[in-house]
Amino acid sequence: MQQPREISPPLVLASTSPFRKAILEKLGIGFATIAPSVSEASLPGESAQELVKRLSLEKAQAVGQMYPAALVIGSDQVACIDKHILGKPGNRQGAIEQLRSASGRRVDFYTGLCLLNTANGHQQLACEPFTVHFRHLQQEQIERYLDFDEPYNCAGSFKSEGLGISLFERLEGDDPNTLIGLPLIRLVDMLREEGVRIP
Repeated sequence: MQQPREISPPLVLASTSPFRKAILEKLGIGFATIAPSVSEASLPGESAQELVKRLSLEKAQAVGQMYPAALVIGSDQVACIDKHILGKPGNRQGAIEQLRSASGRRVDFYTGLCLLNTANGHQQLACEPFTVHFRHLQQEQIERYLDFDEPYNCAGSFKSEGLGISLFERLEGDDPNTLIGLPLIRLVDMLREEGVRIP
């Protein structure tokens, strides 16, 4: 396997999520990862789509202050049932409640994406939707799943790249990477606009 190709300006992922890192590695480009220091609280009256776009931009800007000439990727994701934002459960009880509420229902995921060129201030911003239709879940199924994956830091309380896929009836969306947390198809378009050749 070839070593990641370095590009100029360098690429920085404003996240330390191992899932986003693994997705970005698919492009074969070298990049740094930095955790952004940004509050993820929503603003009064803010929609899910507005929230993830704002946070993606704020994450890219926060990390971009450390890199005067780089392409910085910011991303954020929320899950919604009937426009109610679920967020990350944080613990087992929160995850049980989220999965109970998702049982037999449609859950909409919104993933914000920002590519910021810190050299000239050019920013590209998008929100990618993805829909998951959940199976009807019994309490014991939920408990067994949580014992296995422990998805307490994941919006919606599951890891679709792991056993979480067993909770679904079907998926709707343009890019399966979006559900994991980084819309790679849209990101490739953004990088090409910045002159990055992929492949």
